[in-house]
Amino acid sequence: IPGLLFMAYQGMFAVITPALMTGAFADRFRFKPYLIFVSLWLILVYAPWCHWIWGGGFLAEWGVWDFAGGIVVHITAGFSALASLAVVGKRVAQEGEDLSVPHNVPFVALGTALLWFGWFGFNGGSALASGGTAVAAAVNSEIAASVALFLWLMIDWFKGGRPTLVGLCVGAIAGLATVTPAAGFIQPWGAFIIGIIASASCYALCELVKVAGLDDALDV
Repeated sequence: IPGLLFMAYQGMFAVITPALMTGAFADRFRFKPYLIFVSLWLILVYAPWCHWIWGGGFLAEWGVWDFAGGIVVHITAGFSALASLAVVGKRVAQEGEDLSVPHNVPFVALGTALLWFGWFGFNGGSALASGGTAVAAAVNSEIAASVALFLWLMIDWFKGGRPTLVGLCVGAIAGLATVTPAAGFIQPWGAFIIGIIASASCYALCELVKVAGLDDALDV
């Protein structure tokens, strides 16, 4: 593919990664410090990890594979979000306001639909060609997301007495994020297993974050 296209594609990853992290500490940064923080983070955290794995760095030489950003994007954003929460603290709730309840469920569903659609571009596009690997990555993404969505729905139903649309959406994103580093390397049955693991482990970690007293606004 043309080098300019590859540059634009990698720029897309660089843009979306800070956005993922930002969801954890929403409403707790002023805009100017946020711009400074994200700019420094891209240079000091994202760029080195991107080079170490995708640019032929020492992790690539050790045999670390990351098909579409499970390490470069999701792990860096996740741990950075965790560190940020420890620094910025909790949101301040207004009287009678429950910050754990989404204020606009239809927007949650719309955002999930847009992300799910875009994920085919991330995972399928990471094959850097229109071929069997790209198709496998897209199909595996669909399978993992669907399995995790269904199981998260069942966990919500069993634990809370009813299924929720928000739980359905979070489950789908958990499946998509978890299959991402392996999307082009595995068979469909592997994506099915990853979907099962994703729903159980991510649900448990969301509960652990609550127990730890961290205010993760969007369950990053």
